Amino acid sequence: MRPDERTGRLGVGIIGAGRVGPVLGAALAGAGHAIVGVAAISEESRERADALLPGAPILPIPELVERSELVVLAVPSGELESLIAGLAETGTWQMGQLVLHTAPEFGVDVFAPARAAGVIPLAVHPAMAFTGTSVDIARLAGTYFAVTAPTPVLPIGQALVVEMGGEPVVVAEADRPAYAEAIETATTFSTAIVDQAAGILAGIGVELPGRVLAPLVRSAVENALARSGGTGGVVPE
Repeated sequence: MRPDERTGRLGVGIIGAGRVGPVLGAALAGAGHAIVGVAAISEESRERADALLPGAPILPIPELVERSELVVLAVPSGELESLIAGLAETGTWQMGQLVLHTAPEFGVDVFAPARAAGVIPLAVHPAMAFTGTSVDIARLAGTYFAVTAPTPVLPIGQALVVEMGGEPVVVAEADRPAYAEAIETATTFSTAIVDQAAGILAGIGVELPGRVLAPLVRSAVENALARSGGTGGVVPE
C-alpha cells in the first residue's frame, strides 16, 4: 500500500510514557485509532500510561514496534538517535511502517537507519507545555504542531495533527534547530519570569501569588502575541 492510500484506523504503539506520549496516544485513540501498547519503564510512567490509556498493555519495545502500524517515539531528544539506530541494528523496524518522533530539534534525517529498513518518517512536535495529565488532551485543540516529512508523506503528518485537534505548520528540515531554539526560549523565559515574580510576592506576604499574577501574565502574553501576529489580546497604544 502506498503512503497516500492509507485510510482508516491505525494500530499505534507509544514508546515513552513521559508527559507527551500518553497524551498524544489518548488523542489518537479519541480519533479512532487503536492503541497497540505502550513501552514504559518506571512506576510513574506506568501509572501515567494506565491513567491516560486505560487497558493498553505495557510491552517491550521490540514487540511493540513489530505490532504497530504507527510508532510514536516520545522520548527525550538525547535518546532518540540511539533508539532509532538500535532498532535498525536488530532488524526491528517494519517495511512501510509509519514512525513519528516528537523531538523539536530533529527533522527526519535522524531516521536514516530506519529509512533504510523502509519506514515512513514523520517529525511532529506539539508547541505546548505538557503536564502529562488529561488536561493536556483538551489543550491540544488549536495547538500548533511543527511537521517535517518527505514531500510525498507530508499530508499524512498533517492529517494526524488535525486528528489530534491541532494545527499543522510545516517546518523545513534545515529550520528545525531554529524552531527548537524558539520553543526553548519561550518555555524557559515564561517559566522563569513567573516563578521569580511569584517568589517576590510570596516574600512580602501575598497569599496565592499565582492567582494574583494570572490575569497580568495572560494579558501581557496576549498583547505580545498580538504584536507578533498571533491571536488574542489588545495592543496598548
